[in-house]
Amino acid sequence: MAFAYLKKLPRFDWLLVLGVFILFSIGIAAITSVELSRGGAFSFVEKQLIALLIGVVCAFLASMANPQVFRAYAKILYVVGIFLLLGLFVFGQTLNGTTGWYIIGGFALQPVEIMKFALILELARYFADEARSPFGWKEFFGSGAKVLLPAALVLLQPDLGSAFLLIGIWAIVIFFAGLQWRQFALLLGVGVIAFLLGWFVIFRDYQRDRILTFLHPTSDPLKTSYNIVQAQIAIGAGGIFGRGLGGGSQSQLRFLPESQSDFIFAVIAEELGFLGVMIVFGAYVLVLSRMLVIARKSRDHFSSYLALGSFALFFIQVIIHVGANLAMMPATGIPLPFVSYGGTSLILSLMVLGVVESAASSVRAVDWVEKR
Repeated sequence: MAFAYLKKLPRFDWLLVLGVFILFSIGIAAITSVELSRGGAFSFVEKQLIALLIGVVCAFLASMANPQVFRAYAKILYVVGIFLLLGLFVFGQTLNGTTGWYIIGGFALQPVEIMKFALILELARYFADEARSPFGWKEFFGSGAKVLLPAALVLLQPDLGSAFLLIGIWAIVIFFAGLQWRQFALLLGVGVIAFLLGWFVIFRDYQRDRILTFLHPTSDPLKTSYNIVQAQIAIGAGGIFGRGLGGGSQSQLRFLPESQSDFIFAVIAEELGFLGVMIVFGAYVLVLSRMLVIARKSRDHFSSYLALGSFALFFIQVIIHVGANLAMMPATGIPLPFVSYGGTSLILSLMVLGVVESAASSVRAVDWVEKR
C-alpha cells in the first residue's frame, strides 16, 4: 500500500504545492516577527506549526483518495457542518464580538472553516449530479438553498465576512456553471434587499461602523478608523524592500491590532516591502491558476467543480483580506489563506489543497494512460 502511495506522488501538481509552500513560509516569518513585539514567547508560531503538521497529514491522506470518495461523503460533511454551526448558539464562545468558536483546551475550533470545505464538496456533488441538465432556475434555486442556511447561521453569530464568503463561493461556482443574465439580475436585487435588511435589523453597531469606515476611512482615526489608518501607514512605510523582519514600527510597537491575522498583509508590506508583496501575489497567482487548470482538465464534473469551488474560496479570501488592509473593502476579519495565523483556517486550507491534489492526480493518471 505504501508503494502505491509513492507511485501517486509524481502525479501531484507540484507547482500548486510550491505556491502554498512560499505563502506559508512568508506567513510564518511574519508571525514570528509579530511575536518579537510580544516578548518572544512564540506561542502563535508554536500553534501554527502544530496546525501545519496536522494539516499536512490531512492533506496527504486526502490527496491519496479518489475524488469520488469525497463525493460520496459530501452530504454527510455538509450536515455535520450545519449541526456544528447550530451548536454554537448553545456551546459557542464569543471572541471579538462573534460567537463562532468552540474552545477546546488551549485551541479554538471555528466551525465556519469546516463549513467552507463542506460547502465546496456539496456544491460540487450537486452540480455533478445535475450535469446532464443545462443551468436553469431549478439549478439556481437548488444550489442557492445549499448556501442559504449556513450563510444565515453564520450571519447570526454575527460574522458578516464569513457569510459573504460562503455566498461568494456559490456565486463564482454558478457563474462557471452557466449563470444567466436574468438570474444575475435577480441575485443582484436580492443582494441589495439583504444588505438593507441586514443594515436595519441584523448588523450590530460595530459592523455598521466598519462599513462606514470603509466609505470614510479617515473620519475617526483614533476610534473606528484606527485599524485601517494604521494598516495604511504600515503599507506605505514599507517602500520597495521593506524595513526588514522585526523592523516594522507599526507591528513591533503594536500600533497595528491583530497583526498576526487580520492585518498580516500590512505587516508583510511594511517589513518585506513591495518586493515581498509581489512575491505573495505571484504565489497566489500560481496557486489559483493551477486550480483553474485542474478544473479545466478534469475528466469528471465533480472534480471540475471541486477545483472551481476551491479556487473561489481562496480567491475571495485574498480579495477581501488585501482589500480591507488597503481600505478598499470593509474590515471583516477574513484571514489571508496559508499566511495568517489561525489553526482551523490553516488545517482546512491544507485539506482543500489535498482534495484538489486528489483531482489533479486523477487528471494526470488519465493523461498517462492515454499517452501509453
